[in-house]
Amino acid sequence: MDGLTVSRVAIERTVRLVSTARLREAVLLDLVDPDELDALAEIEGATSNRLLAQDRGAGDVDRHEMVFGVSHANFINAAFAYARPGSPNRFNGTDRGAWYAGFEPETSLAEVRHHLTAFLAATGVYQATVDYAELLASFAGEYVDLRPNPDHPALAPEPAAGYPAGNALANATRASGYYGIIYPSVRNPGGTCIVALVPHAVQSVVQGDIYRMQWRGQPEPSITRIDALI
Repeated sequence: MDGLTVSRVAIERTVRLVSTARLREAVLLDLVDPDELDALAEIEGATSNRLLAQDRGAGDVDRHEMVFGVSHANFINAAFAYARPGSPNRFNGTDRGAWYAGFEPETSLAEVRHHLTAFLAATGVYQATVDYAELLASFAGEYVDLRPNPDHPALAPEPAAGYPAGNALANATRASGYYGIIYPSVRNPGGTCIVALVPHAVQSVVQGDIYRMQWRGQPEPSITRIDALI
């Protein structure tokens, strides 16, 4: 934290992308007898990390951190309740998630495109169609600001180098009482990203546009804005 800038910001609009599959009702819902819904809800409560976190915490997330009664609270809470076991991200480890967003749609698309392309590269098959919806959110408060420090170790492109440094910085940021980190996009030169490290930092969430990414045998996908859920 020594020598880093802390900025007090009020950001009206940022863009997080989530799969549109999360926005649809369960496809089997119409096949369930209404009398069985309570039983299914009980099963979901026992297996959903988000519901477990809201009830008694999960991993490194305390239940008192969860948000309730605000727009898209489920999406906010899920971002922190779900972390990938054995696979940390740049500013969160395997026991705690975070809310990542771009200042620009192009930045969010570039970040998602990079990670999906890397996944397809591991399979050796560049064939996929994925729809993503924007979740627009605002932020206000004090954030560690890496924009004056574009060479910070946390911004190294390779995960093996950048992620340990980023996680250490994120832990120090939370311990100091700051809401998150603003940083230059690693995947979209000139773009800016923000990561909220506590759920209540994410404010006024609304759904925005929907984008379709399609890989047709090549590493570079086509990206099209579409108007409705498919």
